[in-house]
Amino acid sequence: QVQLVESGGGLVQAGGSLRLSCAASGSIFSINNMGWYRQAPGNQRELVATITSGGSTNYADSVKGRFTISRDITKRTAYLQMNTLKPEDTSVYYCYARIKGGSWRFDDYWGQGTQVTVSA
Repeated sequence: QVQLVESGGGLVQAGGSLRLSCAASGSIFSINNMGWYRQAPGNQRELVATITSGGSTNYADSVKGRFTISRDITKRTAYLQMNTLKPEDTSVYYCYARIKGGSWRFDDYWGQGTQVTVSA
């Protein structure tokens, strides 16, 4: 079965940096798009950044210039470099991937989430 495992979350002060990782494993034929979303308590899940198989990226306006999404095809891993963190960035961050696996079709997968807390 396909799994996405996030890591790298933690507690930092405002202005600090964190790097999140998302490793895909299991019966994977190919990975199309990958991305990062976040959800704070009481809020809806929102898009943070996405990256296509061709390397095209998109960012939420709130993180442009501060966050960078990347991927390592060989390692089947996506990353989110977060700089100049703000308290409003505090959320559980979820990895997303559109993957063609054993079903021979593209399906959406989500990681379990990793907590990012930014203190003022």
